[in-house]
Amino acid sequence: MVRYGELSTKGKNRKDFIGRLCGNVERVLADLESIKIYPKHDRMHIVLNGASFEEVDKRLKKVFGIQTYSPVIRTEKTLAAIKETSLEIMQATYKVGMTFKVATKRADHRFEYDTNQLNLMVGDYLFDNLPEPKVEMKHPDLVLRIEVRQDAVYISNQLLHGPGGMPVGTAGKAVMMLSGGIDSPVASYLALKRGVDIEMVHFFSPPYTSDKALAKAKELTGILANYSGKITFIAVPFAEIQETIKEKLPEGYLMTVQRRFMLRLADMIRQKRGGLAIFNGESVGQVASQTLESMAAINNVTTTPVLRPVATMDKTEIIRLAEEIGTFELSIKPFEDCCTIFAPPRPKTKPRIDKAIEYENRLDVDGLLQRAMDGIEISTIRPNEKFIDDQTADQDLL
Repeated sequence: MVRYGELSTKGKNRKDFIGRLCGNVERVLADLESIKIYPKHDRMHIVLNGASFEEVDKRLKKVFGIQTYSPVIRTEKTLAAIKETSLEIMQATYKVGMTFKVATKRADHRFEYDTNQLNLMVGDYLFDNLPEPKVEMKHPDLVLRIEVRQDAVYISNQLLHGPGGMPVGTAGKAVMMLSGGIDSPVASYLALKRGVDIEMVHFFSPPYTSDKALAKAKELTGILANYSGKITFIAVPFAEIQETIKEKLPEGYLMTVQRRFMLRLADMIRQKRGGLAIFNGESVGQVASQTLESMAAINNVTTTPVLRPVATMDKTEIIRLAEEIGTFELSIKPFEDCCTIFAPPRPKTKPRIDKAIEYENRLDVDGLLQRAMDGIEISTIRPNEKFIDDQTADQDLL
């Protein structure tokens, strides 16, 4: 039994949100052919039909839009059946010395017993049939939950937590500027959690960046795809732009102008693919290109919303979340991306917009952008897809 999170606040859009959540659940459980899914107004029922609950549990933990869920047994709406099923569930999990309580919800108010009566009758039955039972109302070890609904009674004593958030796809589509570092995968996770269907835009600069740097970005996308089913990955060649900027512009503005080109390209891809916004992994004050002055100078090239989910998080918070979602160990592998390869030693921390525009006027901006767009490579990344040979990668680190 799956319980919805923020969907309860969505009013007239609730049906669409539940439909999207159901589709996302169907995708993550697609290979478990025996399973049947029944989405309803206030609950989703997943009938296992012999499928492994442990496998379903592992996957549901990564479906945004799920607040809580429980393995339940569906039983008849008779007092005898409720008592017998309750005892069966408790005997499977109860250990001597544990405390418990019974908590009933009654959606079917025509049922002959009210919640207090059921709590007392089932509690007494368990007390008579469990070894050394102890009742605790405030902080019990086990809570036996009985839900009396129109079609049947559902009983469980486990309450498991989903990731919350909104179903991916309910907040529209956007592009994510994904590097190979720690921050942008975390920003991607937070965007997905708010229901945004993201497509990854990754800039690579061969021969300055290796094939492993590109593979690393794709593999990070594969980890994040656990939360959305699959993600489109768009690789953008960036070497010519970086070479040209380094050759013709002052060192202090190399990073600013590079980032302005990146944002222009991300915006062109967004427009071409029907996105509504651009996300990135910038955190205020973390590096020279992420001061407010730098962000203002870079953002000047577009009116499209640029959203930064980790903008106010410090590095410790970002690392903790990266460890939780499983991207940290891969992010710290030293396969350098194009941002680090061409990073100037003394970038401007307070670049001026007029100066950035003046320097760009020395370049064939339109030609550089078009050639980069002509060279993009688009692929689909699926959950946990591998692109790095771990043995070869380990040898490279020695």
